[in-house]
Amino acid sequence: MAEFSERVLDIVKQIPRGKVASYGQIARMMGSPRSARYVGYALRGNHDPIVIPCHRVVFKDGRICEGYAFGGPEVQRALLEDEGVAFLDDMHIDMDACLWQPEADRLSRPPDIDWEKEMGL
Repeated sequence: MAEFSERVLDIVKQIPRGKVASYGQIARMMGSPRSARYVGYALRGNHDPIVIPCHRVVFKDGRICEGYAFGGPEVQRALLEDEGVAFLDDMHIDMDACLWQPEADRLSRPPDIDWEKEMGL
């Protein structure tokens, strides 16, 4: 299980600010599509939630975790809101706007750069 957990944490480290991934998405990226629940178990063992942003992992319907291990759903929501993640209601993220799509994100402009200024427009 240690190797599985390390792979989970390596993927989660890549989720950028303002984006979220689902437990199932992480499992599929690892080549273990039926292991979403084990992704959650691996995240509960995260020893450094500052470096490994497990708050960015949610259920496939965009629901945040009622049992978020690092302070509960209020803490998870606050962390995500601080990063600009849009919510549809108290417990659900706008997955259309915030779902991490690694391939598409590699081609898009980083959000922390003023592109108009950079391009002299």
